[in-house]
Amino acid sequence: MSASLILICVALYTVLLFGVTWLTSRGATNETYFVGNRSSRWYLVAYGMIGASLSGVTFMSVPGEVEAKQFSYFQMVLGYLLGYAVIAFVLLPLYYKRNLTSIYTYLQQRLGNVSYRTGAFFFILSRTIGAAFRMYIVVNVLQLFVFDQWGVPFAVTTGIFVLLILLYTFEGGVKTIVWTDTLQTTFMLLSLVLSVWLIADLAGYDLGSLFSAVANDSRSSIFVTDWAHAKFFPKAFFGGAFIAIAMTGLDQEMMQKNISCRSLKEAQKNMLTFSAVLVVVNLLFLGLGVLLWQYANAHGITVERSDDLFPTIALNHLGTVSAIFFIIGLISAAYPSADGALTALTASFCIDFLGFNNPHGKRTEAEKKRLRYMVHISFAILLLLVIVLFKVINDDSVVSKLFTVANYTYGPLLGLFMFGILTKRNTYEKVVPVICLTAPVICYILNAYSKAWFGGYQFGNELLLLNGLLTFLGLFIISRPGTRISGKLA
Repeated sequence: MSASLILICVALYTVLLFGVTWLTSRGATNETYFVGNRSSRWYLVAYGMIGASLSGVTFMSVPGEVEAKQFSYFQMVLGYLLGYAVIAFVLLPLYYKRNLTSIYTYLQQRLGNVSYRTGAFFFILSRTIGAAFRMYIVVNVLQLFVFDQWGVPFAVTTGIFVLLILLYTFEGGVKTIVWTDTLQTTFMLLSLVLSVWLIADLAGYDLGSLFSAVANDSRSSIFVTDWAHAKFFPKAFFGGAFIAIAMTGLDQEMMQKNISCRSLKEAQKNMLTFSAVLVVVNLLFLGLGVLLWQYANAHGITVERSDDLFPTIALNHLGTVSAIFFIIGLISAAYPSADGALTALTASFCIDFLGFNNPHGKRTEAEKKRLRYMVHISFAILLLLVIVLFKVINDDSVVSKLFTVANYTYGPLLGLFMFGILTKRNTYEKVVPVICLTAPVICYILNAYSKAWFGGYQFGNELLLLNGLLTFLGLFIISRPGTRISGKLA
């Protein structure tokens, strides 16, 4: 597939996004930007959240990892179902009862301003790193296949994509993202299904033999029974549940779409529907991985990294139609991660640090809008700088370690919310940031030396839970009787 054709596909897709943006952002207000006027259709939110949850990392990495890790990833996906049920029946009622715009306002009402700002800070840190990494993967692929051939620097390529995302989220915010995520999920799923169909057709599989070919392959083994293994089933399952709770239920980006629904009941239907569909989609990605490796082995195709498997076959071996849909699918997996993050970062900073929801604030709506624009642009620049930094590091192992920082930074959020919901105690506020910084450091040390200290034991997804529990215990130690409700001690 030529570089020009790839660029044309990206350009046409982007024009389509801007058309949707124009239709959905007319007459937008700050309320539209932050919560979509609380009028989003639950089924659109559920469908669009699939694309927002499955980033370019999933699109490229999950199929490739099947060779080394089989279907062990699916253990974590099964845990998601438990986590999403907790979100639907514990967290969403809490958010709707308090009519929250930023979910971290709960921490202010329950624990005080320091806990509130601490939680919001950890979200901003986590989402900035995660969004930048997801976009880096996609921009890097396009750089290699397109822009390097024309001598365009990586920083310029990144700047173009960040600018495009900035422009189409600038006005409409959540209302626009609900619709663009729906569009992008559609193209991503089309790319996935088409890839499966093309490889199955080349291999001569009908529907029945396709299922048999995947199910009978040794790579489709799901469960890991070695207790010391990082992917041991209970660790993966319950770790997946808490990943879902922390990275969806305690994440402003994901929750602002849910609280934009018209009612709690609709938001719950959205969450339960989304979780069921997400399981099926992840299973399709894993099945695609088996087919890709079967095709690669049969045709003598080798790749240096497992992440290169899908793009190598899709762009070089399955024809032009496959290549076009792969590029569109990759872009569709990347845009929702970046646009939602940019909007959520702006919303969190404006509400949690600039006090946009303060009923005693003196800023007019026009002043808030101008300030929101400035914050939006600032976070776009920050994302650009972090993505370029990943490229400068130019070491996949280091970049991957940076990405895992998100697993550490969501732990304090988990601990803060657990403490607020499960206890009726109040904290000494000044010590809260110390507790929330100490817990991830302890977890990092334990993870680094776990094999030597614990007889070969390796931490997996349960590290997030441990991080949250350490935060919870630290908060409990510095707490005292009495519940703070809306800033006052009861």
